[in-house]
Amino acid sequence: MPLLDVRDLAVKQGDVQILWGVSIRVEAGEVVCILGPNGCGKSTLMNSVSRLTNLVGGEIWFDGRPIHGLAAHEINRVGVSHVLERYRLFPYMTVYENLLIGAGPRPKAAFVRERFDRVYALFPRLAERSQQLAYSLSGGEQQMCAIGRALMSDPKLLMVDEPFIGLSPRLRQDVADTFRALNREGLAILVIEQNVREALAFSHRGYVLQSGQIRLVGEAAALAQDPQLEAIFVGRARPPLQTEAPAASLQLH
Repeated sequence: MPLLDVRDLAVKQGDVQILWGVSIRVEAGEVVCILGPNGCGKSTLMNSVSRLTNLVGGEIWFDGRPIHGLAAHEINRVGVSHVLERYRLFPYMTVYENLLIGAGPRPKAAFVRERFDRVYALFPRLAERSQQLAYSLSGGEQQMCAIGRALMSDPKLLMVDEPFIGLSPRLRQDVADTFRALNREGLAILVIEQNVREALAFSHRGYVLQSGQIRLVGEAAALAQDPQLEAIFVGRARPPLQTEAPAASLQLH
């Protein structure tokens, strides 16, 4: 059974349907990217897993249990952490305080110490700026803090919406390297990214959304070479729905 199993998801916002029968899966220890042009429903899909949007159809299963009936504040407790687009930090709280919130309500002291050690090892700059207010950080540092906060709960699945937005090429590489390091430790990652080649470079598989439906599915290397990928992004063609290819070997390069 997949770690995350989204089945025939349908979502509306007002009278407008955003997602139509979307199904995706993420295996334990796998990195999966969600690609697609602006407005195709990528963030709505991820927000649905976090229960930030209401469903009109479908199911969401995580680690063998249904979670589509849970409230948003309960999702983190089952092992899912979500980094929203553009960080969403508490601006007038320190880096330390923002990270501490990620550990959840009434965490044990030993757990908190272990998680801070892990996050600071991944992002040494956060340790240097632990008492600095979040709003005064650079864009790259805010992204590090947002990812670090999500890791404080020791999740089984990390979901990140647009991790590279506004970052310099060097910081983009640092974040990608962090994802690879986390995945080598066994963490499953679901990521939304506009830069197709960059996302496919550190993912095992990918899903391509168009107009609220899955249009392409496959291993990352195969998707990178698929001529239909460009057609979807520039709007030259509307390819047929694809059947998912066999799961990729979970080796990042």
